[in-house]
Amino acid sequence: MTVAQRRMTRRAKRDLRAALVFIAPAALGFVVFFLVPTVRGMWFSLTDANLIGGGELIGVENYRRMFADELFWNSVVVTIQYVVINISVQTVLAVLIAVLLHRLTQSVVIRGIVLLPYLVANVVVALVWFWMFDYSTGIVNVVLDGLGVDRVAFFGDEATAIPTIALINVWRFVGYTALLVFAGLQTIPKQLYEAAALDGAGEARMFRSITLPLLRPVLALVLVITVVGSFQIFDTVAVTTQGGPVHATRVIYYYIYQQAFERFDLGYASALSVALLLALALIAYAQLKLLRSNRSDLA
Repeated sequence: MTVAQRRMTRRAKRDLRAALVFIAPAALGFVVFFLVPTVRGMWFSLTDANLIGGGELIGVENYRRMFADELFWNSVVVTIQYVVINISVQTVLAVLIAVLLHRLTQSVVIRGIVLLPYLVANVVVALVWFWMFDYSTGIVNVVLDGLGVDRVAFFGDEATAIPTIALINVWRFVGYTALLVFAGLQTIPKQLYEAAALDGAGEARMFRSITLPLLRPVLALVLVITVVGSFQIFDTVAVTTQGGPVHATRVIYYYIYQQAFERFDLGYASALSVALLLALALIAYAQLKLLRSNRSDLA
């Protein structure tokens, strides 16, 4: 080995040690707060554990119970309804806002204003909208009453409860999603838009032919993040409806919470959590494959 090669080897070792030092805190946090709880949860899902005692191995009995649980399947349907409304509205608005930011202004101040709702705690947002939508004293219903329109029980009606919760979270997260899309738009070469404009293409044509195709990998990532996040909806439901009216807003996360901390059935709650983990992993994988996230039309 030559002197130059030995120097390169020593430098590589030093770089490796430095990298390990910087990675160590994040790796430790991942192991302590994610990996260990996940493994313990998988073990609990095979037991009859509860907050009082138990913990005996019962195999896949919790999973058999899950497939026969009508309330579980109801929570799945409710969650899917929420996700469809939330993702469809949020994605369309986020792309529209991002394109407007990209084509009309690059102002950091405006970007900050767009992001403001995301910086407010979700519980605070839920409480504020809950008060605004109150049937008796909420400002929205007071305005509707003043206009001669019938008041709406936004959180008290089975037909409107989930759409209301979904739109509240659209309001909070659309700015963050728009900035993710905006970051993707900045990777598209401006020369393409200039060439299209010279050819006489309008904004709509450039959006269809340039923006959407080249934005596909970013949109795939954004959709994975937003879909997985939407399946994890909990705090808005817990603060406003507590799963009601009847079972209209009892999403799967809230159902897991009820099983674990109201009925103290940790084994069954863990089985539900493992099932949700696997389902989200499959959904994320399918999204990335179908949207061809690893390919870009810029290549």
